Amino acid sequence: MESLIQSLFAVSPNVRYVAVLRGRDLTLRERAGLAGASAAETDRYEELLVNPAVLTLLRRRGEIDCGGLDHVWIRYGNFWTGLFPIEGGHVNVGLEPDMVPTELVGRIRTELHRAFRPA
Repeated sequence: MESLIQSLFAVSPNVRYVAVLRGRDLTLRERAGLAGASAAETDRYEELLVNPAVLTLLRRRGEIDCGGLDHVWIRYGNFWTGLFPIEGGHVNVGLEPDMVPTELVGRIRTELHRAFRPA
């Protein structure tokens, strides 16, 4: 997962945080020297509890009659966080608060396809 994380940080200097949860394996990294960063322990709980619950709810809603769920952006006071479902988990890409997150979706999706392409 380290190569995926590094490639996601390389998408933009405004990527401040990347987490990958697959099954029970969680890897998270943040850019050094961040202003307004959340605590590492709360990040861990967010990735293990909150984000999977959010994605479960939105995925179920999306499957009813919306064509599924591709990703979702959440705007906290200090940053954006983008949740991208993957097989057995999710990838979270955090961005600086002044970003327009949808501008990076294509590049993020490209890196996810590279990392999780079928064998």
